[in-house]
Amino acid sequence: MTETIFEFLAKIGFHHPVHPAFTHVPMGMVIGAVTFRFASFLPRMKMLAKTGYYCLVLGFLGLFPTIFTGYLDWQHRYYGEWEALIIIKMVLAALLGILMVVVMVIDDPEDPRLDRKTGFYFIMILLAVGLGYSGGELVFG
Repeated sequence: MTETIFEFLAKIGFHHPVHPAFTHVPMGMVIGAVTFRFASFLPRMKMLAKTGYYCLVLGFLGLFPTIFTGYLDWQHRYYGEWEALIIIKMVLAALLGILMVVVMVIDDPEDPRLDRKTGFYFIMILLAVGLGYSGGELVFG
């Protein structure tokens, strides 16, 4: 299946990895979620917590195609070889997805508070940074 997809892409002139194009949705939305969550603590900005929550939902939806295209690139470019950075990325992606679900279930964007839930938002950005860093190390060394 992987080679069929990349053969089709090559026929239409696309010879690049597909994963990087998809990473911007979950990573950008996590950054947006955290930014809006913390901005919601400014005076009269409480409504921004809802925007952050919606960023989180969109980022979670973008996680699936991002993980799928990462798998495709890993199979195509690295022949499915288990490298430490690949394992790190898989663990971080799983943790990010799980944490996103937890926050979507327990958070109340109508009543933002500086509590454990807000700490989870902060942890999500750390996971996103770890994913980006390990991806950069994997590609650029």
